[in-house]
Parts: sequence; C-alpha cells; structure tokens
Amino acid sequence: MAGGPGRRPAAQLRDRFPGSHTLIGDLAAPDRLSWALGQQTQPVELDSLLHIAGVVQLGQIGDLTPKVWNETLAVNLVAPAELTRLFLPQLRVSRGHTVFVNSGAGLSASADWGTYAASKHGLKALADSLRAEEQGNGVRVTTVYPGRTATAMQQKVRAQEGLPYEADTYIDPESVATAVLTALDLPRDAVITDLSVRPGR
Repeated sequence: MAGGPGRRPAAQLRDRFPGSHTLIGDLAAPDRLSWALGQQTQPVELDSLLHIAGVVQLGQIGDLTPKVWNETLAVNLVAPAELTRLFLPQLRVSRGHTVFVNSGAGLSASADWGTYAASKHGLKALADSLRAEEQGNGVRVTTVYPGRTATAMQQKVRAQEGLPYEADTYIDPESVATAVLTALDLPRDAVITDLSVRPGR
C-alpha cells in the first residue's frame, strides 16, 4: 500500500491476480490513511493483515536528523499501527491473523542502524501488545524476523554500506513468504508468535 508511485505496483498486482482488489494509501503519511481508505471500497471480510513495507536509512546517531527519524518511524512503525487499528474490526469478526514482517534488527541493534532498529524494536512491542490485547478476540499475531533478504531494499542497504550486492548470498524472498504462509496456515489450536529466518549459506 503506497501513494504516488505505489499506484503502478497496485495496477500490476490487479493484472497479475485477476479478481483481486487493491487499496491505495501513503504509508509515509499514516495520519492520512484513515481518510484515504475511507474514499475507497474496503473489504467486508479480512482473514489476514500482513505488514511488509519498510524503509531504511543508515547513519550514526550523531548525524541523523529528525527528518530521517520521522520518515523511518512513520513507515516502519506508525503506519502498521494505524492500519491495524483501522482493520481490527474486520479481523475480530473473522478471527483473523496479523503478521508483522520485522527484521533481525528488531532483536538487536548495530552501529549505523539506529533509526531502523529503533523502528523495528517498536514494531516488536506493537506486535507483542496486540497479541496480548486481542487473544481473547481470537486474533492471532505473528512476527517474522528475516535476516538479509535479496530485495531492492537490500540493494539500497549495500550501496549505503559501500559494499557489493550479491543476491545469492541472501535469503530468497520466496523463503520468507513460505515462513509467513506457514504461520498463516497453522491450525487454530496453535499460533507461531515469533519466527526467525536466517540465511542458510
């Protein structure tokens, strides 16, 4: 879900998956998501809500400006919180599942990763609190912590690090998708609360 350039991927998704329905909203402006979604036809039923989007800007704490902090926290933390709030009524009705695709940075922080790690630590807290609050409503909550994955974001990270991007040394996105589907497909007598996925080579 994204505004502006995100409209093209939304159209591509509709073409790739006939019968699918897309919603457009700008995750960088979470305070406008309620308005944006209110202008569109929303799903009556919702089985699962997956939070996958993210942004990263490396830099040392002493050099990072409020602009970087605000942009990172908006997309990586506040937007997932707001989308969860907006779709929680449908998830309660369906006894659905919310999946937060976090990061290894959500478990430990390294130098130059302050803003990203802070946003992902916050995302872990959001998921843990949501799980405790919604267990009685039958809403399952899972956090997946992938290591470095072969994505466009990883290409950007490697460029910021001044290092080469070697896709075959990272996790294939399909493997992360398999981990997410495993959590979603688990019978209702159990829930995967936290799942770490690390490169196997």
